[in-house]
Amino acid sequence: MKNSNTKTITFIGAGNMARSLIAGLIEDKAALNIRVADPDTAQLASIQQSWPQIEVFADNNKAVENADVVVLAVKPQIMQSVCNALASAINNPETLLISIAAGVTEQKIKQWLGGQRPIVRCMPNTPALVQSGMTGLFANDQVSEEQRSLAESILRAVGVTLWFADEDKLDAVTAVSGSGPAYFFLVMEAMQKAAQTLGLEPQDARLLVLQTAFGSAKLALESEDEAAVLRQKVTSKGGTTEAAINKLLSSGLVELFEEALIAARDRAKELS
Repeated sequence: MKNSNTKTITFIGAGNMARSLIAGLIEDKAALNIRVADPDTAQLASIQQSWPQIEVFADNNKAVENADVVVLAVKPQIMQSVCNALASAINNPETLLISIAAGVTEQKIKQWLGGQRPIVRCMPNTPALVQSGMTGLFANDQVSEEQRSLAESILRAVGVTLWFADEDKLDAVTAVSGSGPAYFFLVMEAMQKAAQTLGLEPQDARLLVLQTAFGSAKLALESEDEAAVLRQKVTSKGGTTEAAINKLLSSGLVELFEEALIAARDRAKELS
């Protein structure tokens, strides 16, 4: 039986990001009545097998009835058709809409839903799949303080959140943290390949690189020092690290990263 303080949250879409959010919320024992809607019956069966207490629906309209929160966890290219179909079904103008679709603006979502709605746009990243995500959030003027807090608690179930007053900043968030895991994976890939060139076995190269990446991120998170200071502490004058760092810097690594992030931000703007 639903407690009067329990909120009903409906996920439209049962993909990886929705599943990671659900897993985080259940692990946190959040006071939420969770529903999931998806046309893929195999996805719904998988959800129910993992979490029997969750209600599943093949019909989006039925799933959103009397929902306090609707999380739009669908691909950007089908967001318009999904919102158009939900416009009349979400008959409570106070229902909070949370979108995790990249590049789809609050204005478009509001337009497709047929009027003023409290909307929070989120830009999570894939480490949310292991509850270590980074999510940028933007709320429109219709979002109350209680709804803002609720949206934050939902996204914090899979990592760290950061609010932005300007929606345009989400394009920069996309470039930095949304796409960011791929940059780190590329560095790991390059280091593993170089390690093998130096004569290390592939499995040894992989472990050395991954644990070093994990340890470096953990050290940076737990230290009060900036990344530049931490780098300097590892770089002894005339040593091996300095030789590697000088090679990277002389090759224009810093400038290349700036150009890369600008390209990602500009593409995010084009998509929106």
